[in-house]
Amino acid sequence: MRFAVLTGVLAAVVAFSTMPASMAQTSAPYRVLVTKKVGGDQGRFDYVYADPVARRLYVARIGPQGQMTVYDLDTLAPVGAIAETTAHGAVVDQATHHGFAGSKPVAMWDSRSLQPIKTIDVQGDPDPIAGDPFNHRVYILSHSAPNVTVIDAANGTVLGTIDLGGEPEQAVSDGKGKLYVDLEDKASIAVVDTRTMTVTGRYALAGTAAECAGLAIDAKNGILFASCRNPQTMVVLNAAGGKILATFPIGDDSDGAVFNPNTMEAFSAQIDGTLSIVKEESPTKFSLEQTLQTKAGAKTLTLDTKTNRVLLVTADFTPPSPGGRPQMVPGSFSILVVGK
Repeated sequence: MRFAVLTGVLAAVVAFSTMPASMAQTSAPYRVLVTKKVGGDQGRFDYVYADPVARRLYVARIGPQGQMTVYDLDTLAPVGAIAETTAHGAVVDQATHHGFAGSKPVAMWDSRSLQPIKTIDVQGDPDPIAGDPFNHRVYILSHSAPNVTVIDAANGTVLGTIDLGGEPEQAVSDGKGKLYVDLEDKASIAVVDTRTMTVTGRYALAGTAAECAGLAIDAKNGILFASCRNPQTMVVLNAAGGKILATFPIGDDSDGAVFNPNTMEAFSAQIDGTLSIVKEESPTKFSLEQTLQTKAGAKTLTLDTKTNRVLLVTADFTPPSPGGRPQMVPGSFSILVVGK
């Protein structure tokens, strides 16, 4: 995960304006519907997660005063927080009504009341987090060993760890017992058997793209969408064997991707303030449907499957000091809602 406070974020609008004409389409069906300043200046921000059932939005914050802030998914009004939790992301298991944070230790709470249940000691350095409704497990991903810590969503028990042989960035489940994880430093996607908690295959992307940080899945048709940084490319591949089906140019420094099965579209968010949208016209035909300008720094995203809207988070930043990072402008932290 690359934090949003990067120097390149300040050049986002310029970067967008220099994109190929094929990317900057004008007849755009999607637009930014809402930009809501919600403030909250504690720590840096990372992943954002929508719970479409409970209608809540979890925003992770990192730093000495970090916490998991929770908003109403419809109004974006604050509804609570998971206090004293400096985390990178969150997931909720709908069957058990348990929420989990990608933190150290991992925070576990009741997703209905937002009351804490317990903390779970884990090794490594938790960054992304993924949930799997297939077996009601939570996967804590770490760039350092162990790469994956597996937690039982029912009781918070650590079931084991998985060595991926690389640095994971995002994981998705096919809902049938397989977990796919993009490895940022290996230009590949690891295939994990969730029953045995072992790696059973790897799909090489070398020669096509590297530094892949976003991963989404069309579970019904078995299609993966990997958003990569070098070069700036979305790679579409078959989940069954890793065959590359298509590639598309995207913006600079993607850090997340989602797939909407209701509209058959994959979304990739980039730090330069662009949202790339790829349409799955059939399991073998794809097209770059739109590149939408959002806001610089909005590089992580989540999907509200009830409204078919995509939500992103970002802020305004001061110019960087010599040898330093840009700083978040107080009160500027915002939630963006994209839809039609």
